[in-house]
Amino acid sequence: MGQRPNIIIIMTDQQRADASRREGFPLDTTPFLDELATEGTWFNGAYTVMPACLPARVSMLTGRWPSATRARTNHNGRDAYYAVDLIDVLREQGYATALCGKNHSHLTPDKFDYWFEVGHTGGNGNDRTEDEKAFDRYLDSLNHRADMQPTPFPLETQLPYRAVTAAQRWLETLDHRPFFLWLSFPEPHNPYQVPEPYFSLFPPETLPPTLADERALESKGFKFQWTRHIGEVAFPDYAEQIPRARANYYGMLRLIDDQIRRFFDFLDARGLRENTIIVVLSDHGDFVGEYGLVRKGPELPEVLVRIPMFWLGPGIRRSAEPHPALVSLVDVMPTLCEAIGVELPPGVQGRSLWPLLTEQPYPVEEFASVYAEQGFGGLHYTASDPFDPTEDGLTPGVAFDELNGWSQSGTMRMLRRGDWKLVFDMQGRGQLYNLRNDPVELCNLYDNPDVAGVQLQMVTELLAWTLRAQDPLPYPRQRYRFKTDPRNYWSPYRSTPDSS
Repeated sequence: MGQRPNIIIIMTDQQRADASRREGFPLDTTPFLDELATEGTWFNGAYTVMPACLPARVSMLTGRWPSATRARTNHNGRDAYYAVDLIDVLREQGYATALCGKNHSHLTPDKFDYWFEVGHTGGNGNDRTEDEKAFDRYLDSLNHRADMQPTPFPLETQLPYRAVTAAQRWLETLDHRPFFLWLSFPEPHNPYQVPEPYFSLFPPETLPPTLADERALESKGFKFQWTRHIGEVAFPDYAEQIPRARANYYGMLRLIDDQIRRFFDFLDARGLRENTIIVVLSDHGDFVGEYGLVRKGPELPEVLVRIPMFWLGPGIRRSAEPHPALVSLVDVMPTLCEAIGVELPPGVQGRSLWPLLTEQPYPVEEFASVYAEQGFGGLHYTASDPFDPTEDGLTPGVAFDELNGWSQSGTMRMLRRGDWKLVFDMQGRGQLYNLRNDPVELCNLYDNPDVAGVQLQMVTELLAWTLRAQDPLPYPRQRYRFKTDPRNYWSPYRSTPDSS
């Protein structure tokens, strides 16, 4: 083949999919990204594999479900199990590689040619300016809460600005090798802080109301209620923070949008977009006030599992309308493998989206449903268990971790198909929602005789997905030949989409 394309993954952390104009949101949070999405293929049915940072990122990079990578919590990066990851593939093909921004995966600096890492409390080392060091100390002092005042530091100290600057500097040093860049912003994840003019862009009193408030916690159950409880123990003004946290969150989105615009201006000025595949996505969502909650934590609600995702580059279809397929973060790695002409490595479970992106025939049924996972296993913890919350990330009056033993215990699996969504746990308890009528999942229709046929279809399909997600590694060592579709499709090519 000819010169292999460059690849850029632009990832945000905790970006809720529906918080953009192109999804019908009334606030103009991401004007540049909304326009950019129409220059390629964008999905409004894209899902994370698990609404937690490290499991989602490991799955994106390995093309494997969290149940297969064994990285099912934010603390299991060193346990990641796979044969070959995306960086291994790209380095074998001669790519120069760089991380600029947040990592929080199994990856380590030795796997990259260039490594510039920042996290939710900033960077480290002596290569920072004094302003950057002071800003990082400020971030740490917030303890992941919302700042009720504008951030008292200039835009240039913000982590998206620094990540873009590092990426630009690295790209300026490259020779003619193809390159891979993971430009990974730690925002709009908490702490919810933003400088002017972004702080005042979306005043709290002008924000659209959430679809559900804290009164919905009664129907959502213990894990949601516990998440609110520990938030209030850590921050007695938890409820008072939420309007400003929402305003800052939307301001952070606009700040990120401006920095991505700045980065694309740089790419355009140097002609670097002509042979570059770019995917823009997030690892998972954020409550942003839904159910009276912020951050993430319990179960698999749409606000946490549905993510923004769009692709653009040479040969990729352009459309102002979203692609109808339901796709997953686990599909990124196999798609990029096909894009550069490399066979899928052993153990990869995601499916290639390349035919969808390039208007080739594909089995429509393959992408008629999508699957996600949650939980580290065992039984669900309850408030009556002898488990001290202060041993699991809670410091009364100071801080809390929403990804704790209570919110992450047990095992849950999710299936989305059409307007319907099924969540099922290891004790046989089901939740069935019609998302068209009930977008925030308050009316559980599981075991309702009026939808018995739908329930049977959803349970059957979830079982099939759960079997597909079983880890195929290690392959048989003698005689048996492991059969896979080249694109990891399970559905036959019964029909093709309308390519008009």
